[in-house]
Amino acid sequence: MSTSVEKANPTEVVTKCLRRDIDLSLFGYEGKLALLTLDNGLDYNRPNTFGLQSLNLLSNVLDEVGNDASVDAVAITGKPYILAAGADLSGISLVRNREQAIGVSKLGHDVFRKLGELGKPTFGFINGLALGGGLEVALHCDFRTIATSATVALPEVFLGLIPGWGGAYLLPRLIGPEAAVQVIITNALNSNKMLSGADALNLGVADAAFSPADFLENSALFAAQILSGKKTINREDHTSNPAVWDRAIAAGTAAASKKYGGTKIASPTRALELIAGARTSTRDEGFSAEDQALADLVMTDELRASLYAFNLIQKKSKKVEGSPKPSLARKVTSVGVVGAGLMASQLALLFVRRLKVPVVMTDIDQLRVDTGVAYVRAEIVKLVDKGRITQDLANRLTDLVSGSIDPQVFADCDFVIEAVFEEMGVKQKLFTQLETIISPECVLATNTSSLLVEDMSKHLSHPERVVGFHFFNPVALMPLLEVARTQFTNDESVATAVAVGKELKKTMIIVKDAPGFVVNRLLSIFWGEITDAADEGTPFDIADNALAPLGLPMTPFALFGLVGPGVALHVSQILHKTLGDRFSVSPNMKSIVDAGIKTFYLRDDSGKIIPNPAAFSLIKQGDKASSAEQVRERALVALAKEARLMLDEGVVSTPDEIDLCMMLGAGWPLRLGGILPYLDSSGISEKATGQRFHSKGIASLPA
Repeated sequence: MSTSVEKANPTEVVTKCLRRDIDLSLFGYEGKLALLTLDNGLDYNRPNTFGLQSLNLLSNVLDEVGNDASVDAVAITGKPYILAAGADLSGISLVRNREQAIGVSKLGHDVFRKLGELGKPTFGFINGLALGGGLEVALHCDFRTIATSATVALPEVFLGLIPGWGGAYLLPRLIGPEAAVQVIITNALNSNKMLSGADALNLGVADAAFSPADFLENSALFAAQILSGKKTINREDHTSNPAVWDRAIAAGTAAASKKYGGTKIASPTRALELIAGARTSTRDEGFSAEDQALADLVMTDELRASLYAFNLIQKKSKKVEGSPKPSLARKVTSVGVVGAGLMASQLALLFVRRLKVPVVMTDIDQLRVDTGVAYVRAEIVKLVDKGRITQDLANRLTDLVSGSIDPQVFADCDFVIEAVFEEMGVKQKLFTQLETIISPECVLATNTSSLLVEDMSKHLSHPERVVGFHFFNPVALMPLLEVARTQFTNDESVATAVAVGKELKKTMIIVKDAPGFVVNRLLSIFWGEITDAADEGTPFDIADNALAPLGLPMTPFALFGLVGPGVALHVSQILHKTLGDRFSVSPNMKSIVDAGIKTFYLRDDSGKIIPNPAAFSLIKQGDKASSAEQVRERALVALAKEARLMLDEGVVSTPDEIDLCMMLGAGWPLRLGGILPYLDSSGISEKATGQRFHSKGIASLPA
C-alpha cells in the first residue's frame, strides 16, 4: 500500500531524522541520550512534515536506537524553530481508496507509538512550531519539554480531519477531556488558535518550559534529572470520572453547533466521539478508531475542499499576483491617517504596531483627534497587559503616535490613507487638499469600500499616486487587504502599497477599480436577496437564518449590526446607483436607519440575544413568504451570477481570487472549499450561469 502511494508522490519534501548521542554525565547522570533531530534541509519557511518516506526514515532510526544497548534514553526534536508541522497533506489528493487511507493512518501510528513503547524512556523536546503530527509525535513520548517561544496546536478539525496519529486518544488522557476539547475542538474552530509554550505548560501538555536560548541544554538536564530520579512527574488519572467527560463532550458539541449554525459537521463530530472513547479504550482500540475515522474523512469531498482552501490561502499569503517588481516600492518612514474615528484609529494602531514608524492622525476638531490618539495608546497598553509586547516597545510605539487638526502635518509623510465618510464629494475635496501638501513621492491611499477610486482621483494633477487600500473590520484580525489600481495608478505606487501591506502582515489581492471591489460587491448582492425576502413577507427569523447551514460567521442582520445599518444602507445605495437595479435598497432598512437605530439585536439582562423591538416595530412586510431553502437558493444564484460578471469584467483574473477574498474578507468557511467550488458542487453555478467556475470538481481540486 504505502509503496504505491509513495511512488505516486515523488515531490514529497523528505524530513530526515538525524541522530547524535549526548553524554549525560555532563548533566549529572552516567548514561547516553540519543537525540533525534527532524530536518528537511530547508529554512524555516518550509517546516518539517511527515510524508511516507519521512515516516519510514524515522521508523528506521527508532529501531536502531531501540536496539542499541548503549543508549539509555531517546529524545526527539526539530531543526531551529520547528519540530514539525504535521503530515504532508500534499499526498492526500493521491489517496484513491479507503484501503490506502487506512494504510497511511496506520503507518503514522505504528511509527509514532514506537516512542511510547521503545522499552527505554523517551522525551519530546518541542523546540518550536509543533502542529498536528508534530505535536502528536511528542505526545507519544514519556516526557515533554517546550520552548517558551514555541507554538503548538492540533488544527485537524479546522481542516476537516481529526488528530489521527494518536492525538485524539493520548491528549485527553494526558490533560483531561475538558482541556483536550479546548485544544482539539474549540481552538481549532476558533480560526485555529494556537497554544503558546506557557499555555502548553499550564495545560499539562509539557512537563517543563525553557527559554529558547538554552532550550536543548536545559532539556538535556531535565532528561538527566528524570533518569536519575532527582525529578519525578506525577500523572493524574483523568479516566475515573465519567461526568467530567460527559460535560466536556457536551461543551465541544455546543461549540461545533454554534460554529456551524446547528449543522452537524463530520470532523468535529468524529473527533468528539474519539475523545469520548479515549476514557475506556485501550491504546490499540483508540488508535484503531482513529484509523477508521481518518480514513472516512480523507475520502470525503469536504476534506478536498478544505485543503484546496487552506493551500490557496497559504499560496496567496506568500505571493501577490499581478504585483509590480518589489524594487519599485518606495521606502515608507512615516504614515498619515486622515480621520480619527474607530476605523481610522484601528488603522493607525496597525500601522504603528507593524511598521514602527511615526503615525500622525488628523480630524476636523481637536476632540476627535484626541479621542483617536487616546484609543490607539489605550490599545497599546492592552497589548502589554496581554503579554504580546514589552513595556519598552509600548513606550516606543506610544511616542510614535500623534494627532493634529492641521493637515500640514502630512508634508513629511510617505504614505497617507484616508478613512473619512464614504461620500465622493468629501473624498474628492480631501484629495485635492492633500495634493497641495504632500511630497511628490507620497502615496495616497483610500479605504473606500464601495466608491470608484478613479472618480475620487481623476481630477488630480497626479492621479497615478492614488490606490485603493481596503481593510476589513476589525482591522487587526481580518487578514484580507484589497489593493485597487485605477487606469492611472503607476507601478511604483502599487509596489509601495504591496510592500506596506506585507509589513502589515495582510494577504493581498490586487483588484481592478470597480464598485465594491470583490467582497462588498458579492456580500451586497447576497444580503440584498435576504432583505428582499424579508421585505416580501418571509418571516424575519427564517430569512435571517436561511444561510445557517453554510456555517457563515454570523447572520446577515447580525452583520448589519456590526458594520452599522447606516453603513450597510449607504453601500447598497452606492452599488444600486453604479451597478443597477439588481442591487436593491431595502425600504425597511432605510426606515430603520432614518430612525437612528443602530442594531437589530440586543442582549437582555441574562445576556441572551433578543430582537430589538425598536427595529422590528418599523418593519413592514408583504404577503409573499418564502421557505428557508428558497431564500438560500435565490441568494446563492445571485451570488453566482455576480461572480461571473466580475470575472467577465476583469475585476479579478481568476476564480481562485474570488474564493480567497470571500474566505478572508467575509468568513466563507474553508470546509466548503471557497465560495465558487461550493457553487460548482451544489449545481448552483451551472443553474445560474450555464457553466462551472472551476473546470474540475471539488474532489479533483489540488490538495
